[in-house]
Amino acid sequence: MHTGALMQENEQGDTFGTWLVAQTKRDDWIGTLAKSAKADPKFRVSMTPDDLRKKLQEAGAEGDSFEALDDAEADWLSE
Repeated sequence: MHTGALMQENEQGDTFGTWLVAQTKRDDWIGTLAKSAKADPKFRVSMTPDDLRKKLQEAGAEGDSFEALDDAEADWLSE
């Protein structure tokens, strides 16, 4: 088991990936991003916002996806 990396958590103790998959009922870009993440078999709840950014870049995602991710990261950190 790899224990070198610290898991980033918000003030509620949620990792970004855990928080994101809980947002699937939202009716906004973050909800859309959450649904896509939850449906992706390669998505892991241990992913950080930067991990997901890299994954989006590799997939050739459009700018709207990155804006949604930026908004999601800000919401996650504010909770």
